Formats: sequence, structure tokens, C-alpha cells
Amino acid sequence: MCFWWGDDLLQFHNDAYLPMLGQRVERAIGAPFRELWSDVWKDVLPFVESALSGKGTWQENLPLIVTRNGYEEPTHWTFSYSPLYDDDGRIAGILNNVTETTQAVKDREALEEAYREAKNHLAERGRYEEELKLLNRELAHRMKNTLAMVQAIISQSLRGASSLTEASATISARIQTLAKAQDLLTGMSVTAAEITAIANAALAPHRDGTGRIHVEGPRVYLSAQQALGLSLAMHELATNATKYGSLSVPDGRVEISWSHRPGDDFTFDWRESQGPAVTEPTRRGFGSRLTERIVSDLFKGQAKIDFAVEGVAFSLVGKLHQAADLDH
Repeated sequence: MCFWWGDDLLQFHNDAYLPMLGQRVERAIGAPFRELWSDVWKDVLPFVESALSGKGTWQENLPLIVTRNGYEEPTHWTFSYSPLYDDDGRIAGILNNVTETTQAVKDREALEEAYREAKNHLAERGRYEEELKLLNRELAHRMKNTLAMVQAIISQSLRGASSLTEASATISARIQTLAKAQDLLTGMSVTAAEITAIANAALAPHRDGTGRIHVEGPRVYLSAQQALGLSLAMHELATNATKYGSLSVPDGRVEISWSHRPGDDFTFDWRESQGPAVTEPTRRGFGSRLTERIVSDLFKGQAKIDFAVEGVAFSLVGKLHQAADLDH
């Protein structure tokens, strides 16, 4: 503690006050308050005036920039100013009970920062665990759907094949297409793949470098199931075109296009031209049923193959899955 006395508020203090003085210690006794503590005088003047008017003050952790060791340093102080009276009952000075709380404030701030970091870490861990649960659910869902599709491919291919050799080749080609689509889904996103990449992967075995297959459309993301279904549909159409349609002759062409409009409306078109004359098959195989019925269900719309004389055409009108549906 210290006290300031007289008109000039001359300072006197006890030994416990000495560390607060720094390099001022040699000239502190008897020095006017305003001169000794000129660096903080304006900051504490309201408390001085209050005490001199007869009203004591209390301040906790007041921040002050102090120059007591030859340089400015941020400090904090908890103190009370009380009026001191002379023998005639007049206020003649101020008693200062003070504790420097600079280190305590630093410790508290460090503790608060550590607490905030811990909360952020726990929140981040919670988000990570939720994402992990989502990934696990998506993986289980994806596996079940993929196995169901593989089962359908095998059973329908065996049913429509004339020999085990033919069935083996058909099953292998279809499952390879499915695997490529899965690779794209894994590489691009947990729940969605861009349609251009899906189309290029499905059509890659049928391209001969002459530009007979033309793909055009905006950047559109398909859900996992829609991507797999459309990939298999394109594979079936391309296989049929290579065997019997426009890709079976040198001048044949395939035009593939799609569009995406507000409200998640989606259209997809496959057009073959300059190939052999087309006749509608008497028997519809799994490929046709996949291309029409399964794809239409996946896109909640209508899909149809048209065996026009000038070339096979396939059209799909449906809806893209909403972003909230991509993990279902």
C-alpha cells in the first residue's frame, strides 16, 4: 500500500509496494503523485478526484500502460482509493491499497484461450465423428445397392444368353462398366459424380479416335445410383450400336446430349445416325429393360428407346436427386 499526502499528493509506501515501482524506486518517496506516475495520471485522475471528494473507489484489473523500467508495458491493477483526513477532519490525502494483477490476467487469458481451443477441438471432433458415421452409412448403402445391381446383371444376363461363353462375356463387360462408374464416384465424391466423366468412362471402349461419338451438355452432378444406372444404360446402348447400329459401320455417328433446368428437371438424349437401317427386335433383353425401366425409376421420370429406321434413339426425361438425397 501507499498513500499520497498534501496539496501535491506526495507519495509514501511500504516495502510490499517496492516491486511495483521498477526503476522509480530511488526517487519515489516524497515525490508528487502526478510527476512520479505521469504515464498513468490521466487514467487514474477520476479515481483521485473521487477520493478527494470524500468518496472511496474500487477498481478491479484496470489496464494501464506503465513506463516504470524504461519502456512501455501493459499492466493490470486492482486497487482502492480512500480519503485520508488530517487532525482537523479535512481530506488531506489518499490511501491506496493495490495489487498488481498483470500476471493473473495473463494466466486467465491463457486459460480462457486454452478453454476455447478445447471447445473448438471437441466441436471439430464431433463433426468428424458425424462425418464418419455418414461415410459408414453411405458405404453400407452403396454396397447393398451395388450388390443388388450385380445380382440383377448376372441373373438377367444368364437368362438371355444362348451360351455360357456369351453370358460370361456379357456379365464381364457389364460389371466392368459398373466398376468404372464406382471408381469415378469414389474419386470424385462420396455421393455424386459429374455426368461428363461418367459418359467418357462408359464410352471409352467404343471410341476409335475418329470423333464419331459426340458428347455435349452442361456440368451436372448425379447421385451415386443415378450415375451407376445411366452409366450402365450408356454401356448397353454403345454395345448395341457397336454390334448392330451406327458404330458398326465406318461413317456411323452417335450424338449424346443432356440438359438441366431449374427445379432439377433433367433430360438425356442418345441419337444414332448414318448407320444400318434399324428394325425393332422381336425380343427385348435385359439391356433394353435396364435402359428403359430401371433408368426411368432412378430418375423418377420416363425413358424410352425408339428403334427408328434411321437410327436408334434413347430419351430420358426425369429429375435429378436433390442435394439432401445424395446420401440416401
